Amino acid sequence: MTRGVSESSTLWEPSEEVVAGARVTRFVHWLGERGVLAETYDDLWRWSVTEVDAFWDAIWSYFEVVGERGDGPVRTGGPMPVDGLKWFPGATLNYAANALRRADETPDETAVVFRSEAGGHRVLSYRELAMHVAEVRAGLADLGVGRGDRVAAYIPNIPEALICFLATASLGAVWSSCSPDFGSSSVIDRFAQIEPKVLVAVDGYAYNGKRFDRRGIVGEIEAALPSLAATVLIPYLDPAATPDGLRVGVHYGDLPRPDRDTLEFEDVPFDHPLWVVYSSGTTGLPKPIVHGHGGVILEHLKALSFHQDLGPEDVFFWFTTTGWMMWNYLIGGLLVGSTIVMYDGAPLDLWTLAADNGVTYMGVGAPYITASAKVGLRPGEQHDLSALRGIGSTGSPLPPEGFAWVYDAVAQDLLLGSFSGGTDLCTGFVGPSPLLPLRAGVIQCRGLGAKVEAFGDDGAPVTGEVGELVITEPMPSMPVRFWNDESGERYRESYFDMYPGVWRHGDWVKILPDGGCVIYGRSDSTLNRGGVRMGTSDFYRVVEAFEEITDSLVIDTGRLGEEGRLLLYVQLAEDTSLTGDLLDRLKREIRSSLSPRHVPDEIQAVPGIPRTLSGKKLEVPVRKILQGTPVDKAANRDSMANPEILTHFTP
Repeated sequence: MTRGVSESSTLWEPSEEVVAGARVTRFVHWLGERGVLAETYDDLWRWSVTEVDAFWDAIWSYFEVVGERGDGPVRTGGPMPVDGLKWFPGATLNYAANALRRADETPDETAVVFRSEAGGHRVLSYRELAMHVAEVRAGLADLGVGRGDRVAAYIPNIPEALICFLATASLGAVWSSCSPDFGSSSVIDRFAQIEPKVLVAVDGYAYNGKRFDRRGIVGEIEAALPSLAATVLIPYLDPAATPDGLRVGVHYGDLPRPDRDTLEFEDVPFDHPLWVVYSSGTTGLPKPIVHGHGGVILEHLKALSFHQDLGPEDVFFWFTTTGWMMWNYLIGGLLVGSTIVMYDGAPLDLWTLAADNGVTYMGVGAPYITASAKVGLRPGEQHDLSALRGIGSTGSPLPPEGFAWVYDAVAQDLLLGSFSGGTDLCTGFVGPSPLLPLRAGVIQCRGLGAKVEAFGDDGAPVTGEVGELVITEPMPSMPVRFWNDESGERYRESYFDMYPGVWRHGDWVKILPDGGCVIYGRSDSTLNRGGVRMGTSDFYRVVEAFEEITDSLVIDTGRLGEEGRLLLYVQLAEDTSLTGDLLDRLKREIRSSLSPRHVPDEIQAVPGIPRTLSGKKLEVPVRKILQGTPVDKAANRDSMANPEILTHFTP
């Protein structure tokens, strides 16, 4: 991938046909019939963040959410959840009932397509999915699981994960999952906080051609969770695997089956806990973030339908594991009636996966797009991607060259949806819109109902300047609370300490005059050299454009009031060395493209860049290590994809 693409170059514009057929356009017409007029996306966004109650009430009504709305107000208390805000008090509903509504309406339509790198292939209709959920629901109930109990899962992205989740939700119980590539201590750090009644686990998994037996790890996890009434073992790696040796082991196939195939749903309050997801846990104990049934339903209906334009005719795929919030987002495709594609394995050739399964919307991490570009792939020529009409990118900022590559090498008649959001709200709050033109390196808009602003140094909103990304009005998918944080102190410290009553997310963002957004990376890993502040994404765009460099990490070791050293670590391509010529060219390009002050004090070659299991670079933990914090205190190795790499980063 070469540089030279002009940031803000227009790459795609919606045709009149696209605009007319967009689901958000239908919503605008529906609002117009009720006296709300919005001629442009900006009109609609401004209404959604100023008339907050009216907007979210409209989302419930427009999508005909399954549940009892009641006649109460949209909000009481506030201004934020940490201050006692309650959404839709008096309303009752259930996530699983909404996700499986097509089992009654169009039961034979495909709900799930499953593929694995080992060749596994399964297809479930909505009727079949509901039947399996009913079976597992009965089994969990027989094990004593009821409203408010926790079901923890150590499981890959397979249909059983979805089935067990929906069964858990249907009971009003609380779900929490980790991918089986997590080590035992990392899993225990998470699950011990929520004291689960049941653990669902696989015997092992396969990745990149290798098989990993996890029965020993499952035993360690079980032993550390005295609250367990049962450990349900799914024989995924070895069909003959048994729960022998587990303290309270039960075989998945031996769960009691119901006498009838009717699926029932426990009606719960709007903010009743649906699942617990976790912060990355790269430093300190992971935060156990609780989301409610109602907030997730409304947010995912809005985001998937109005921003990604997904509906019943779509086949929706996102490459993810059960340890990343994008799994929770992927299964939200059922809420809008789509077919979801679940894939377990290494990202060997996701373009082939998309082509073979008629995927209409494909989501990946930004590094997958840049890696595809760097090795010269041209998926649009190599595969039949005629069904594909949207690509999602998240996890880290996508550089302008990545945008341009999609339109050059994949297709010109699709919408590239660059997202930024987080586990905290389980959504992207800046992202795409089928109503707006797309420019290289620019996220199209702020999400409906998301009052995202950039705060300058004085804590006031700025436009056209880089500032702290904040959210100044509440959203229903903000955490209901943190588990075991009854006072709300940890919740408040995490998001509201800097600006009381305003959510600080921890990213640098520039909001352009037309509402477009550019994310510059984490605000706590900013490069501040002689007062010239820069996000790390700008740095990576320059460095990783070099063919000799496959990955990089830049760290500013400075502290408040004290300038430190600027260190650049590069992972080199095969058969490449860090020669004097490459060093000189790197420094010249950084000086020219960024600033003379951002030329690194030192450039080192390393065998790899430390990343979390979900693929994010460990900028902040490495910075702490270089500032003298012991490695084991700065980073949780079990939350990393490559913990052995940390030995190459020393003060």
